[in-house]
Amino acid sequence: MIQPVIKWSGSKRTQSEKIKSLFPESFETYFEPFIGGGAMLYAINPPKSICGDICIPLIRLWREIRDNPTNLAEAYRVRWNKLQQEGYVAYYEIRNSFNRDKSPYDLMFLSRTCVNGLIRFNEKGEFNNSFHHSRQGINPDRLAKIINDWSLRVKNTEFMAKDYMITTESAKSGDVVYLDPPYFHTKGRYFGTIDFDRFLGYLEDLNYRGVKYLLSFDGKRGNENLTVKLPRELYKRHLLIPSGNSTFKKVIDKKNEKVLESLYLNY
Repeated sequence: MIQPVIKWSGSKRTQSEKIKSLFPESFETYFEPFIGGGAMLYAINPPKSICGDICIPLIRLWREIRDNPTNLAEAYRVRWNKLQQEGYVAYYEIRNSFNRDKSPYDLMFLSRTCVNGLIRFNEKGEFNNSFHHSRQGINPDRLAKIINDWSLRVKNTEFMAKDYMITTESAKSGDVVYLDPPYFHTKGRYFGTIDFDRFLGYLEDLNYRGVKYLLSFDGKRGNENLTVKLPRELYKRHLLIPSGNSTFKKVIDKKNEKVLESLYLNY
């Protein structure tokens, strides 16, 4: 399985190979406007890609992974050593530093030492997850190898801190767009939300432009059917892809519920 460089809610690591198998045999530019942890970008490994997110600190971190992997790995090592020496106080000092300056180096550290690796922001855009007391963070040597691996993987990727419509505005027939937006039934758990009607209009526009897309969206969790009724004319196939157990249910409700996520394809 893919070793994540950024842990982000809704990761597609467990589904990446299945989703990859459903991609067109050939395409020109790969677009992913809700990049998150980038599992699909890694799995597809396209020669040319444009990826984005409205979370500016996340995009800054992706650019550091691409352009400055050695500096990023060393910055993590410095913060990790501080944590070993000073304990949890160091974590909260670094969290305060991130909330003041939005440093991607601070975010890298926080993502690897916060509770369950869940990157979480409040309405002010402040990182608000707590320190994971029973874990001391990934070893710097191991993380450096992961960062370098991902840096090579994303070297031909343009990262945009933009709305999904802007990130994909140059997509044309022959390109492919993978969409993993904030889910309809999980408002407040992801960074930002999307206007559902606006998003449906966007899918219609992709169809009009002849752009192939794959959309991951709500499916089933345990005995709950959370599938959203998309207008049938917007897609040609709807599949349910196994996604392990619900992370949020496990953390919040102490329950293990099997998850199947929807995948819509317009080809």
